[in-house]
Amino acid sequence: MRYRLGLRTALRALGAHKLRTGLTLLGIIVGVAAVVAMVAIGQGTRAEVLRKVENMGTNLIIVRAGQLKLVAGRRQQTGAVATTLTERDARAIADELPSVTAVAPAQSQKLQVKFEDLTTTTMVVGTTPEYQMVRNFYPITGEFFDDEQVRSSARVAVLGQTVVANLFAGRNPVGETIRIANVPFLVIGVLEAKGLDIAGQDQDDQILVPLRTALRRLFNVSHLNTIYLSVADGAAMETTATDVAELLRERHHLRPGSEDDFTVQSQSAMLEAQDALSGTFTLLLGSIGGISLLVGGIGILAMTLIAVRERTREIGLRRALGARRKDILLQFLIETGLLSVIGGAIGVLIGVAAAKVVSMLTGWPMLIPWAVALVAVVFSALLGLAFGVYPARKASMLDPIVALRIT
Repeated sequence: MRYRLGLRTALRALGAHKLRTGLTLLGIIVGVAAVVAMVAIGQGTRAEVLRKVENMGTNLIIVRAGQLKLVAGRRQQTGAVATTLTERDARAIADELPSVTAVAPAQSQKLQVKFEDLTTTTMVVGTTPEYQMVRNFYPITGEFFDDEQVRSSARVAVLGQTVVANLFAGRNPVGETIRIANVPFLVIGVLEAKGLDIAGQDQDDQILVPLRTALRRLFNVSHLNTIYLSVADGAAMETTATDVAELLRERHHLRPGSEDDFTVQSQSAMLEAQDALSGTFTLLLGSIGGISLLVGGIGILAMTLIAVRERTREIGLRRALGARRKDILLQFLIETGLLSVIGGAIGVLIGVAAAKVVSMLTGWPMLIPWAVALVAVVFSALLGLAFGVYPARKASMLDPIVALRIT
């Protein structure tokens, strides 16, 4: 009965000062909405980054020629173009490391491509049929080139979706002839759409051709810039990466203590690094929301102190009529708790709506953190109670005789 009476009294008191109540609610709503929306955005970003890493291939290890240095937060090759990787290195990895299930050597370069009167510049990748399995790139129409076409340096090409859109404008390119660096190639397939990779590069803006054709007819080189490996067991990726590095150091006759002339990156290491980075980003966003929530709690403290001052005579009258100190304390705690819970619930709804809008604008999967939303509401209620304790206790400690004298 006491709690029911306190709830009705609290609702009447909050309704009597609508503007002040609304402004106090606004602080809690903004704080909770910020926490929910920002954590949802952070989680969505994290999921999108991890999806792109996993989309690179299955249990993937990437060996790049030369050393990659950290430049402006990204790993980039520094110095002259490295020529340290060869087809023999790729064959040695495939033959000597049983944990490796497939090896796809590759050399790539941006070249001009022409079809009829249309011209575009795109990434041309010379590789082998194993590229399909290692990188999860499969043709959606037509077919991929085979080992015989690689050995015979056949002039055939498999196009990415962006190249098809740029050159063929809705026409079926299979069976057509394009010119890459003025060399004619027969289009035999079109790759399925992949979207942007983790570095923001369009994976559909590329053309795949047989490796030896690319090396001899297009690039005029004998080295590789990348070797892609697929490992049977994901748990063995780090061990395999170490074995690859040791094998290549031995093949390249590198002395102990000398720097590698290649870089080995495992998919698991990239996942861990990106996951840690995304986790930090989510924590940063959540912290900003937490600060907003704290500001809302301070607003409750200010409002309750003002309410105590304005309702001094009311408090004195209630005390004179027999209300105990704990009844006054409970009354003000109910008011602050009610404000916090209502504001928290509205904040969750607004935060979810904001996250949905961001998801629609970015196309990212927006993960609504319902557990975080629940914690935010509970925390806002506890915060409201915590900030309401001092003014509530101050109200309960008023002497009824003194309170009644105040005009």
